Amino acid sequence: MIEEHVEEENLSARLNWLRAGVLGANDGVVSVAALLVGVAASDPAAGVLATAGIAGIAAGALSMGIGEYVSVSSQSDSERAQLKREQSWQETRPDWELEQLVRLNMETGMSEETARRAATEQHDHDPVAIHAKMHLGIDPNEIVNPWAAGIASFIAFTSGGLFPLATMLLAPETARIPATFAVVIVALAVTGFVSARLGQSKRRIGVLRNVVGGALAMAITYGIGTLVGTAV
Repeated sequence: MIEEHVEEENLSARLNWLRAGVLGANDGVVSVAALLVGVAASDPAAGVLATAGIAGIAAGALSMGIGEYVSVSSQSDSERAQLKREQSWQETRPDWELEQLVRLNMETGMSEETARRAATEQHDHDPVAIHAKMHLGIDPNEIVNPWAAGIASFIAFTSGGLFPLATMLLAPETARIPATFAVVIVALAVTGFVSARLGQSKRRIGVLRNVVGGALAMAITYGIGTLVGTAV
């Protein structure tokens, strides 16, 4: 039972990372495709598209990576500060902390007698960890590494952005925009399906929402590119 519980926790952590990677790739697909379609509507030259695509991928990936690093760093710093404060409280007021844990156990449906016995055993095992989980909602063993989060977001966005860029550059000039639309629709359908499956939600709705949102973004930027190209 213990091994199964640990395996479930590890699987949950891996699924969270995988879901974040899928969403990052999805952002890369939509952002870069929308940018390229807009540029292609104004200037279909391969050199211009390559420059815009590479710049878009670099800017988006760096923005996502740095943003994720800063966000997770703030969260990690806050969690570590709370754990440090909890450690201090355990040293200066252990009786008060024990009573707090008794009340927390009682809120889960335990009788006072059972809650006190459980709290005593929990305190004897690891008082900081149990208070962090039950009072602060923090698992000391699952504090996210900001570097890992930032690098994962950077790689995910870059991977997603390469699909529309490669399609736009490899397809014949007359077919660049429709080919990119087609590739992106397929990619969005896949990421929508995977995201829905990982989140255990309705897959059809997830795919439809993803495809419609991405298609709308490309249609809008295509319209803007066409207007700008005509005006200029």
